[in-house]
Amino acid sequence: MRALRRTLGWLTGLVIVGALGLLLWATLRGRPQDLPWTPLDLGQPVGMMTGRKLVALRQDFPACRALLDAAGVAYTALPPRSGEGQCGYSDGVRFAPGGARRIAFAPAGLGIACPVAAALTMWEWTVVQPAAQRHFGKAVASIDHFGSYSCRRIYGRDAGTWSEHSTANAVDVAGFRLTDGTRITVAGDWKGDDPKAGFLHDVRDGACTVFATMLSPDYNAAHADHLHLDQAERGAMGWRACR
Repeated sequence: MRALRRTLGWLTGLVIVGALGLLLWATLRGRPQDLPWTPLDLGQPVGMMTGRKLVALRQDFPACRALLDAAGVAYTALPPRSGEGQCGYSDGVRFAPGGARRIAFAPAGLGIACPVAAALTMWEWTVVQPAAQRHFGKAVASIDHFGSYSCRRIYGRDAGTWSEHSTANAVDVAGFRLTDGTRITVAGDWKGDDPKAGFLHDVRDGACTVFATMLSPDYNAAHADHLHLDQAERGAMGWRACR
């Protein structure tokens, strides 16, 4: 028992030292978004804990809507929906024209779970627009998508795990349109070393910081024409997939 108490005391001390070190590090850098206990702000740069805070919004629809309101995102709340199996949602929102404040979605009227809307907002502001400026010197005017809600299992199988699309907790992004009309598609521009491919890979990598799951053409053939983004809960360890 004495040895066990010493071990527990050592582990407790290690946790305390680690927490104090994280607090000091984040404070000195002026990055509260790196701390697990600071409030989430969609207007702040992405921090180490941002992704986990976004996933946690699945449990608090009012808090998620408050974040969208504070960020100036135009949306309407959707009525609850139910369907076969686990299909349906109670935290859906639909982007109004103008979407995530500076961008549109095509087709218009994208309806998604609120945590996905919050992550899309941060992704556009902190990843997509900066990447477009780096590669093209232009802004992104709209994001092309294949939709969100679909009452189905993964890959449309008759049995097995339900897709995150079955709860509107995912969105499939097909491409982007710049302000000058240039179109970038996942299906046509993923491969190569030109600016379009560079842009797509940059936004894929950046999505991994705000979404729980990010699947691209590098994952498998089923994702050859889109980027799959979702906010699946991955347990206490916060496991995340990015490919």
